[in-house]
Amino acid sequence: MRTVLALLFLAGTAFAQERAPAGFQPLFNGRDLDGWRGQPHFSPYDLAALSAAERAERQAAWNADRDAHWRVEDGALVNDGAGVYLTTARDYGDFELQLEYRTVAGADSGIYLRGTPQVQIWDTTEAGGKWNIGADKGSGGLWNNQTHPRMPLVHADLPFGAWNQLRIRQVGARTSVWLNGQLTVDFAVMENYWNRELPLPARGPIQLQTHGGEIRWRGLTLREIGAEEANGILQEHGGGGFETVFNGRDLDGWQGPVDDYEVVDGAIQCKQGHGGTLHTVAEYGDFVARMEILLPPGGNNGLAIRYPGSGDTAYLGMCELQVLDDGAAQYANLKPWQYHGSAYGQVPAQRGYQRPTGTWNFQEVTVLGSRVRVELNGTVILDADLAAVETPPSGHEHPGRLRTRGYFGFAGHNDPVRYRNVRIRPMDG
Repeated sequence: MRTVLALLFLAGTAFAQERAPAGFQPLFNGRDLDGWRGQPHFSPYDLAALSAAERAERQAAWNADRDAHWRVEDGALVNDGAGVYLTTARDYGDFELQLEYRTVAGADSGIYLRGTPQVQIWDTTEAGGKWNIGADKGSGGLWNNQTHPRMPLVHADLPFGAWNQLRIRQVGARTSVWLNGQLTVDFAVMENYWNRELPLPARGPIQLQTHGGEIRWRGLTLREIGAEEANGILQEHGGGGFETVFNGRDLDGWQGPVDDYEVVDGAIQCKQGHGGTLHTVAEYGDFVARMEILLPPGGNNGLAIRYPGSGDTAYLGMCELQVLDDGAAQYANLKPWQYHGSAYGQVPAQRGYQRPTGTWNFQEVTVLGSRVRVELNGTVILDADLAAVETPPSGHEHPGRLRTRGYFGFAGHNDPVRYRNVRIRPMDG
């Protein structure tokens, strides 16, 4: 009997692995709910605030509810239209998810990404009764967005009874969705439903939401996206018009303390123990800058924005955007306006979206008028109008904050921080 059970187990595992495309891992083994827990529509912030004992008690109740409403049938996950959502035991950051689903008339469902609602799935027929809230536009949109695109680009649903194919790719908050091979969400920012003042969490579980009717899921596979691939995806989006301002070989096109910087492995690096603001020969008004940043442990540097060419860009330039390993022990007592991505001394950035030191980060900076926006690894961590900062939290004056033109550069502070793939798109003609 044990031999037969072992063979059945291996056969089921092989079946699940065969369904996974190259590089993907199955999230569902085709046999049971191993690797999945129950969780309803519940704020991750409220969950984190519970004690360990309270979380364990809640989870036990949710798992009991899961078992009452979820089952495995013919190699598919089946929900009866009620109960908690099936939730991965693991959290994920950047990933590509593929799955198939089949639903019925009247059903309303979705996929929570990083524990956040949601990629919408629903009855898109007029008889479903939800055309007044967008069901006529189709499934596959980010329905809970308020500021960024929420409705799908096309109606791509198949008729009831057919299996729909979903592909979801998320890098930072940047989300793309393909339904039955058609692009329904194109690199849109997914908003944080739980707290719209904050970006989407950097990590979280995947949840299969369902209510109002039976839904079946199969072929659930996931591939985690590494830093190099993520940077490439982020680099390729956003249109043309970018000018390469660093050739990867020498400091041609740069001025200032050039002897305090060097080119190492195709990257500009501030020499250890040196500093000063290395900056472009060209001046810029409105612009978008893109680059990759490599921080050593404890590394400290900054981006000079509309730098006048001399003095401290944090005060005389529009701002210095902090470049810092703000998780290092030596920076345990930082002020919020000193975190990575902050307009130093003026506006704090959101924390927790850096990659580990020694890993390249992708950063985009958009400067339009008095507004500066920083997107780190696909997540907006700063979006501020410096004209509104009449009383800087640093307690110091920042007389350059209203500058309309200046140089772009790197404000070195004695640490070997590196920059590569530095490109700028002028936005003011």
